[in-house]
Amino acid sequence: MNTTSVKQLLQQKAKADLGFYPTPLYRLNNLSKKLGINLSIKREDFSGQSLFGGNKIRKLEYLIGDAKEQGADYIFTFGATQSNHAMQTVEACRKEGLKPILYLVAYVEPDEKDLRSNLLLDRILGAEVHIILKNPDETEEEMSARSVKLAREHMERLTKEGHNCYEIPMGGASPIGSAGFIDGSVELAEQAAAIGQEFDYLVHATGSGGTMAGLVAGKKLLKCPMRILSFDVIGHEYSYLENSAKLGNESLTWLGAEACLTAEDFEHDNQYFLPGYEMPSEAGNDAIRLLAREEGLFLDPVYSGKAFAGMLDYIEKGIISQGSNVVFLHTGGATALFAEKAILGNLLDK
Repeated sequence: MNTTSVKQLLQQKAKADLGFYPTPLYRLNNLSKKLGINLSIKREDFSGQSLFGGNKIRKLEYLIGDAKEQGADYIFTFGATQSNHAMQTVEACRKEGLKPILYLVAYVEPDEKDLRSNLLLDRILGAEVHIILKNPDETEEEMSARSVKLAREHMERLTKEGHNCYEIPMGGASPIGSAGFIDGSVELAEQAAAIGQEFDYLVHATGSGGTMAGLVAGKKLLKCPMRILSFDVIGHEYSYLENSAKLGNESLTWLGAEACLTAEDFEHDNQYFLPGYEMPSEAGNDAIRLLAREEGLFLDPVYSGKAFAGMLDYIEKGIISQGSNVVFLHTGGATALFAEKAILGNLLDK
């Protein structure tokens, strides 16, 4: 399909007007020279109505559009206490007249007397926030599952009171949310064509998988030869790719396109997220400092910094060859630079 055909499919769906698109795409001249590649950046961090945009806004345009079409008055969603997705969901709800309720797991326990970063913004925005603290011997997966269980019990109570609740999964990773990055793929293709640029690689951070599923679905629809390199920010098994293919196919089906993805369509790397989610890495912090000092731009230690570090290592090892045309998708999240010390690590030590 061409970009016009894909846009026609997307235009049939309900969509909230939340972002400012197209987001900027431009070359990073200093780093291109330093690294020996043609490196561009696509600024999804510029997408939102506030200073704190990011990749979740594209998903939320379709998710909130669907919620309003279904007559929802309450929106429930999930994440970590410093979740970009949760905060951007609250922003979207405030703009669209919906009531946001968050169930957030404390990977890093916040100080209620010194709230920071996204959790601070959630409270300023007036969200109803429920923080799930870790029980002894409880795994992170069990803690997340408990947050969903508690939220659904809450939704059931509100439903009995006559309210209409809409659940958005962690990261907006749903068939409807992923359609946002089929949309984003069309936008990037049109921007690239306008400047006569053919990208060899698109690099981005992946967590819940919704952005990755949408990007790969969009690439497949458009028959684009560009390779998408997805760097994990949390540990994933091989089933992650199977689940992402399923998610992408469900998104394509939702749009009325052919479901055509398999796990083999995805290229992801889980070697750069350690020591863990919301735990800083030396390479990630080096990448943050490099981009800041070469281009005056900010990444974050949870998502984009680790993906950028993975890209730098691929360049050094020759996996991304010299002279390649590369676009880095800046997914936002720089609010984490103002989060707890445990998330920042040694960022200020060099």
